Amino acid sequence: QVQLVESGGGLVQPGGSLRLSCEASGFTLDDYDMSWSRQAPGTERDLVVALATNNGYITYTGAVKGRFTISRDNAKNTVYLQMNSLRPEDTAVYYCNAIGRARGQGTQVTVSS
Repeated sequence: QVQLVESGGGLVQPGGSLRLSCEASGFTLDDYDMSWSRQAPGTERDLVVALATNNGYITYTGAVKGRFTISRDNAKNTVYLQMNSLRPEDTAVYYCNAIGRARGQGTQVTVSS
């Protein structure tokens, strides 16, 4: 069964960190471009970061550049999103995407004191 499963979301105080995980099953993550997107209540889903599989090129949206880092562990068939210096405006449901292959169910991240 082809699926992506995110984990690692939760409640964190401003300035804190979280690491999201996205584990694939039924296919090989390294064969696909990957991205993380997020959607806050009442807003559209926005791209956070994209990772090109052919050359490793990474594009971050300006709001997270310097604070978030995407990485991939091919042995574990998993993509990660390390999020540091979190802000209340980072609060959203975060989705992992294997472009053209699968999308995860999302994991909630809440940044609040």
